[in-house]
Amino acid sequence: MPRPLGELEDAVMSRVWKWNRPVTVREVLEDLQKERSIAYTTVMTVLDNLHQKGWVRREAEGRAYRYEAVSTRAAYAAALMNDAWSQSDNPAAALVAFFGMMSEEQRQALRDAVRIVQVPETQKPTEPSESAEPPQRAERTEPAEPAPAEPREGSPENPASAQDHDGR
Repeated sequence: MPRPLGELEDAVMSRVWKWNRPVTVREVLEDLQKERSIAYTTVMTVLDNLHQKGWVRREAEGRAYRYEAVSTRAAYAAALMNDAWSQSDNPAAALVAFFGMMSEEQRQALRDAVRIVQVPETQKPTEPSESAEPPQRAERTEPAEPAPAEPREGSPENPASAQDHDGR
């Protein structure tokens, strides 16, 4: 499981993920400088650390390097969620609490993701894109299990709704 990225590591990786191409220290530096005062050597050190940790690969270009993400931000987020969930002493309760924190839009994204995962291997797209519509669910021969009811806001089954959350 990856260790969560630090604030500056996340700011650098956000650009690498967003641009989705090999980037130079100079490109990242110039974009970061729109938001904060930061030195070239700081960005260079962060990218080198990210390379050593396995987050980016690099290729020499003259006397500099071009850095490219090893995996996607979605894969990083999934690994963090999986780690947090696996550390729970009650995974089902953790999921219920997590679902209770989600917006309706997030719940719909979850339903779409479950439909994609449930498609038989022969019908799965080879490379799903973030903007692609989820494939239609294949007909099942065995009876489907009923979907669990979603806890209502403020209900006793949804302990998360009684707490204040900032959406992170």
